[in-house]
Amino acid sequence: MAEPQSLDVPASGYLVVRASGAAAARAAILGGRKDPEDVQLLLRCPVPRAVAESGAKLTFADATLHLQPSGVVMLTVAAAKLSISFAELRPLMFRPVEVDAPLRSLFAGAVAHVVAAGPRLDPHGLAHHLLGLAELVLRSALRVELDRVDALAARRREALEYMRAHLGEQSLSADKIAEALYISRRRLYQLFDDGQGVSERLKGLRVDRAKALLADPAKAGRGIAEIARDCGFTSAPHFSRTFRQATGRTPREFRERALRG
Repeated sequence: MAEPQSLDVPASGYLVVRASGAAAARAAILGGRKDPEDVQLLLRCPVPRAVAESGAKLTFADATLHLQPSGVVMLTVAAAKLSISFAELRPLMFRPVEVDAPLRSLFAGAVAHVVAAGPRLDPHGLAHHLLGLAELVLRSALRVELDRVDALAARRREALEYMRAHLGEQSLSADKIAEALYISRRRLYQLFDDGQGVSERLKGLRVDRAKALLADPAKAGRGIAEIARDCGFTSAPHFSRTFRQATGRTPREFRERALRG
């Protein structure tokens, strides 16, 4: 499924949670001291035919339901009324989060009933109903997202452990790591989407091992070329260039300074 292109119009199957207002959004992203007054949930789902063309906006105490003709429903609730703190919601904020079909169906049904029966129901009761709906969606999405993050962290640790165990192999590559973990190359790159990437992470691990070997007095008799091979570098010159780029010193200079210290 394609990733959503906008936080205002989430793609089908995705939820976007955000703070209301530009100032509140900045505080939420930058970790401001004051929590926003309102939290907004945006989810694309079927809307009643009566509002499919013109849209609708229903306002209650501590909750507002805004249905857009595009099929996006925006539910705004008072942050202070939620039992989940804003700090706990941060993993969901300002990024598309996939929502499974049962939860989307429940949300769409609840919205349709509020629109259809709202004028004949107590507004304060409806406000509590919408707050409860927001709680259900937020808690469900947060649980799934935290589970996903935990799973990603576990797979990332497995990948790093494999890298460390096979650093001495010059043939070690993203393809080989992915094959060993029974995942696709694309999935492997998703585990390291923090800007450093797989190859840079691998190079960093090799440099770290080289630093440890060069600084070890018990390994002082080993040549630079031998250490380069042990760390998986293709040649001593390649090792020296990479090591100097990472540390600002040649391997020999690093060793001399480390052993003197």
